[in-house]
Amino acid sequence: MRLVVVGNGMAGARLVSEVRARDRHVKITVFGAEAWQPYNRVLLSNVVAGTSRPDQVRLLGPRWHAEHNVTAHLGVEVTAIDRDARTVVAADGTREPYDVLVLATGSEPVIPAIPGVERATAFRTLDDCDRIREAAASARSAVVIGGGLLGIEAARGLAGRGVPVTLLHVRDHLMERQLDAEAGLILRETLGSLGVAIRTGVTVTAVRERHVELAGEELVDADLVVVACGVRPVVGLARDAGLEVERGVVVDDELRTDDPSIFAIGECAQHAGRVYGLVAPAWEQASVLADLLTGADKGARYRGSRLVTRLKAKSVELAAMGETHLTDEEAEIVRFSHRHKGTYRKLVIRDGRLVGAILLGETSAVGTLTQLFDRGGPLPGDRTGLLFPGVAAAATADNPTRMPDSARVCQCNNVTKGQIRACWESGARDVEAVAAATRATTGCGGCRDAVEGIVGWLCEQEGVSA
Repeated sequence: MRLVVVGNGMAGARLVSEVRARDRHVKITVFGAEAWQPYNRVLLSNVVAGTSRPDQVRLLGPRWHAEHNVTAHLGVEVTAIDRDARTVVAADGTREPYDVLVLATGSEPVIPAIPGVERATAFRTLDDCDRIREAAASARSAVVIGGGLLGIEAARGLAGRGVPVTLLHVRDHLMERQLDAEAGLILRETLGSLGVAIRTGVTVTAVRERHVELAGEELVDADLVVVACGVRPVVGLARDAGLEVERGVVVDDELRTDDPSIFAIGECAQHAGRVYGLVAPAWEQASVLADLLTGADKGARYRGSRLVTRLKAKSVELAAMGETHLTDEEAEIVRFSHRHKGTYRKLVIRDGRLVGAILLGETSAVGTLTQLFDRGGPLPGDRTGLLFPGVAAAATADNPTRMPDSARVCQCNNVTKGQIRACWESGARDVEAVAAATRATTGCGGCRDAVEGIVGWLCEQEGVSA
């Protein structure tokens, strides 16, 4: 089988590695528009902040493709699909035939149509990070436009470099899709204490030479302007080829498009009317598709993902999942707020099941709540105990001795406690060895404490050093 993958980002790279792990004989060719080896976009704020180097956020090593007999065209964009000839055409003239084609073209930043926006820099790629870091070296002030996940991460990264930064957001509170108003307020105050000035409910009307102009002609100083106003699926290639496209490339439970030989995964794919913008669904899709393409599991199907959003910004702990905006009339709400400490915890319960949660500040309960949310199991009668893992009444799975082997520890990579135990029993005695074997901790990194706890507990049981 000749497999061609268009896209070498987090979805495409994962598919290639999953297929190769299952089958050594599939002929794999991958095209990546970026010249970089595949890297973890989730960790780009660390690169902006200077706490991680570009080589530290790589997903695959520089020799991985050659060592695994994969032909990689890096920095080469695919410009057309000839469905009749089953061939893709690249910008450098390459024509690559395929038996199976997978589109993993990802998404692109949304750039608002405002005067002077060409002076701003997007925050999406490693090249963007290079431009931001170069500009930040001499900037006396910076503005980030957009108060969603990426905007907050960019602003925190700049503040971490010592650049005075103002975050501008058109909505009334930050991360309005994931957070309620109170959580948005506490997040705003937390970021303010870390050096990020925040203005909400404002509209940017122009980007000037050293200023950003707001509605009402107010000017905000800015030697550096970063735009982080969301992303949209990259679907032009699929649309030009005549594939069914709505918001994303439409796929079924096998991740197949309306052309039987073409599939789509990741941020460019639309499944059951939904486009996912997080890494965990992309990696779940890659695993399902690898099973189908190699025959490892011909019954594998993708049924959708339950989303857990983690903010990756230094000194800010935040996790949000599910339906966080339901009211007391629509669901049972359990809430704890301590603004002075920057803590906010909220459970949204319906029919005795957890359907949503927000954890801001100390998030030790996130492992337990994620498992309850993911499994949809019944909750204990003591609701408040779920918010405070130290309370004896809380049947918390964050304690490795209480966590069942079936509990999912790493949401991004779908790694269970049982898999970590099996890995440990096979000789992996520290977190790095477990990560190399299972990929746990290599997504958003939010599960690292839990993995360390499990490895430490296993070592204690056997009387060995972690």
